[in-house]
Amino acid sequence: MTTTERLGAGRYLDAGARPDATRTSLHELTTADGATVRGVLATVPGATTVVCLMHPRQDLTHHPLVPVLLQAGVAVWTQHTRSVNNDLVLVHEQALLDVAAGLVLLRERFASVVTLGHSGGGPLYAFYLEQAGLPPADRIATTPGGRPTGLADAVLPGVDGVVFLAPHPGQGRLLLGCIDPSVADEADPLSVVPGLDPYDPANGFAEPPRSSSYDAAFLDRYRAAQRARVARIDAVARLHLARAAEARATAKRTGSAADRRRALAPRIMVVPRTDADPRTVDLSIDPSERPYGSLFGRRPDLINYGQVGFGRVTTPEAWLSTWSGLSSHADFVRCAPGVTAPTLFLELTGDQAAFPADSRRMVDALGAADLTHRTVRGLHFGAAIAEGEPTGNALAGQEIAAWLGERFATVPPG
Repeated sequence: MTTTERLGAGRYLDAGARPDATRTSLHELTTADGATVRGVLATVPGATTVVCLMHPRQDLTHHPLVPVLLQAGVAVWTQHTRSVNNDLVLVHEQALLDVAAGLVLLRERFASVVTLGHSGGGPLYAFYLEQAGLPPADRIATTPGGRPTGLADAVLPGVDGVVFLAPHPGQGRLLLGCIDPSVADEADPLSVVPGLDPYDPANGFAEPPRSSSYDAAFLDRYRAAQRARVARIDAVARLHLARAAEARATAKRTGSAADRRRALAPRIMVVPRTDADPRTVDLSIDPSERPYGSLFGRRPDLINYGQVGFGRVTTPEAWLSTWSGLSSHADFVRCAPGVTAPTLFLELTGDQAAFPADSRRMVDALGAADLTHRTVRGLHFGAAIAEGEPTGNALAGQEIAAWLGERFATVPPG
């Protein structure tokens, strides 16, 4: 099988060349709770505006928009969270402290700071800005798993502008839409409830690449069953956390090494089959210019049974904070009223993570008085929809550069 024939081919794009005048520096930062995170600052001579790119789980150092933004005459900050490339213990409330550490540095160096949230970076920044805009005493005090957040005691700088590029509704909301509710037994990844199986022709599935066709009654049952499955997993996660808390209390009382081991022993949750959103194979549901298939590739009916997928291996704390669409605070629509800085929302017409109805809800919820909503043709990660067309990243870059130039100082390199 060639590279272009792989199920997930086309997900990542090469970045273009940066201006010759670009200067790049690496920065190691300490968060308010003592974690170490790293960021890369790329700048061009005279830049007084910086655009920040972050994602809760991924390294965006070589994001394809970095050279585009530098050419537009702004500096670019790309930063890791403490959970980069390993989201096993990703707690979104901690990631907000990671965001803050970078913004503290940038506030000291630049006149204007703009966040750019692509994909999962969108709900991350929406969550951050919502919390940063609150009085410290009103910020979320504990994670969904009960851990103190420390947000009330942290410095959370504000920003001057916000860009959202193909943001999805939040890791938890995204998973709520694509988790397979037909899993009959969480310990058996092949177990199936036939009446809920999205990849059974009896329920409307068609052999790819033909579009499937699910009726409204099936979809209603399916969506209700997805919520029920997430609720069951939430209950398991909370039970694990309660037992760990009990063990910690016992160890504190007894001082016993055996009790301490019981308190420290991790609970790792494996969540099978999380690539089963009917919208990825039935293109008549919330229609758009998206191609057949999911974010992970062109055969979700196969990928769903493999190792790849959202929230597949996680801890109870990370599940509740990040992956549970019922418990996570990092829900774009919930947070969006707190986003009040001038905002550009860019929707991609072929998006396979944020569908048109999702984008409408997100835009409608934003609190910015200066709000620009644009739609450009492209796929979720910025590829072109059809061969020979401009990429979604190229089109988005033009929109972002124009929007920045109207509101902030830019110094395009000569």
